[in-house]
Amino acid sequence: MSTTRHLVNRQRRLAHAGAARAAVEPAPDRVGRTAGSRKESLPDGSDEKPTGKSRGEQASSKPSEEDAPKSPARGRLPAPRIPAGATAALRRLASVPAPVVLCVLIVLLGAFAGLAATRADTLRSDPAARNAALTDPARTSDVKGQTAKAVAALFSYNYADTAAADKAAATLLTGKAVQQHRDMLAAVRAQGKDQKLVLTTSVTESGVEMIDGSRARVLVYADQSSTRTAGKKPETTYAAAMFAVDVVRGSGATWKISAIDTFGQGA
Repeated sequence: MSTTRHLVNRQRRLAHAGAARAAVEPAPDRVGRTAGSRKESLPDGSDEKPTGKSRGEQASSKPSEEDAPKSPARGRLPAPRIPAGATAALRRLASVPAPVVLCVLIVLLGAFAGLAATRADTLRSDPAARNAALTDPARTSDVKGQTAKAVAALFSYNYADTAAADKAAATLLTGKAVQQHRDMLAAVRAQGKDQKLVLTTSVTESGVEMIDGSRARVLVYADQSSTRTAGKKPETTYAAAMFAVDVVRGSGATWKISAIDTFGQGA
């Protein structure tokens, strides 16, 4: 009886001792080896010292997504970089007092205004730019019309009414054109009364070469007919004339002939 009880107590003590050892010893890993009792080989062949932490603790020790550095959003361009030289220039400009900046701007604007004025004067001094015959059709037409009427009146003569020719010469001529016209019609006036001469001039075409302010030059094409009625039968001769006249505008709107250029030929 005592022997049986002794065996039962012994088995109980052994069972308690085994349970205590099982509680103290670490659990074996998947391959039957205890965790932390050896060095695990890494994939690259290096050895890793046991940390004594379980896989759950190691997983929890990894940085979270919130702790990881955030990458820039897709599609957003990076902020532009300002060159160091530009930054230094901006700092120097910011350090300059406002009155100095204003003075510099005024000087620059004044220089630009002077350059623009000089350029404008150069353009205006160009003969082509000053020629209103190329840019002012109304004024060109006025000069052309008045010149044609003046030429027709000045180079027409009727022995029976010489006052009309005298009036035209007095009102439509100026400068050296007065003597030029007198010389050109001297023969007509001398023979006019004896031969009962009638001279008629009509402008067939004209062109304004130049208009510069109150001066202009006009090229004239004209037909002339001279009729002598002193004989039994009137005789008429025809001729064409080409010449240029310089005209000037007087105090009013009337253009007067100031010079006559026959290009070296007689009228």
